[in-house]
Amino acid sequence: MIDLTGKRFGRLTAIRPAKKRIANGNVCWECECSCGNHTVVDGYLLRTGGTRSCGCLRTEIASAAAKANPVFMANSGNINNLKTYSGVFKTSVVKSKKNQSGVIGVSYDKKEDLWFSRLMVKGDYVLLKGFKEFEEAVAARKQAERKYLFRQDNTEISV
Repeated sequence: MIDLTGKRFGRLTAIRPAKKRIANGNVCWECECSCGNHTVVDGYLLRTGGTRSCGCLRTEIASAAAKANPVFMANSGNINNLKTYSGVFKTSVVKSKKNQSGVIGVSYDKKEDLWFSRLMVKGDYVLLKGFKEFEEAVAARKQAERKYLFRQDNTEISV
């Protein structure tokens, strides 16, 4: 075992060997981060620079990157700008409080006397069609969801 006691690795200072060992036999070290947190780290990752902090460094880097991105900051906190994995706006797949039909993306237009089925993907309507029957509009919406909102392995994309 290599004695790392008192040595500094990035923001971490090795305090003492931990009782826990990694499956491959590596010794883990109890470390104190410069932010004050304590963590247990694989000694090999400490020595090679694989682990440099308790996680606070990653948080700081992510925060700085977000603040440096004006598009991210403009959209931050606005649920209408949230997108799913496939680029579909979350508002397209979450039922609104004012939804009258009971089906996301299906609404009735009194003026046209039609049920409209809609689905927007990456800012473009992939489905925007009117139907005389409610069931037809629902079927069209469900078909579009299967086509655009599912991965290749048929698992649903989480929102």
